[in-house]
Amino acid sequence: MLETRDFVAMFVGIAIIALGLLPLLSKLGVGPSWFALSLPTNILSYVIAAGALFLVYASIIEITNSNGMGSISIIVALVLLSIGLLPILNGFGIGPAFFSLSFLAGLGDYLFHIIFIVEGFFLLISGFLMEM
Repeated sequence: MLETRDFVAMFVGIAIIALGLLPLLSKLGVGPSWFALSLPTNILSYVIAAGALFLVYASIIEITNSNGMGSISIIVALVLLSIGLLPILNGFGIGPAFFSLSFLAGLGDYLFHIIFIVEGFFLLISGFLMEM
């Protein structure tokens, strides 16, 4: 039986997928013009970090329920957490210039949208797998 935390994980996953998919579809020329609305890059980093932290929580619950997908989810969550936290730390003046991830600037917002889709997909999966 699914619990409230499972529905929360699924809802957050769907919301994060929408945050990545709608602007990406707009850049590809599909959908109405309001799909193009996107958040500034520094706010996107905070959303990625918060979603990844929630994914770490969901992954730990998956692992304690002896689910094999939890190991993959926690690795993805830690990678996404580092991608989200490094620019935040650089914004506060902590760490070297590498933390700004400026070498990824050539990819533009496409990278953030793809990260959102992957993160939301794993949150959606973990919503189902936390109870198994």
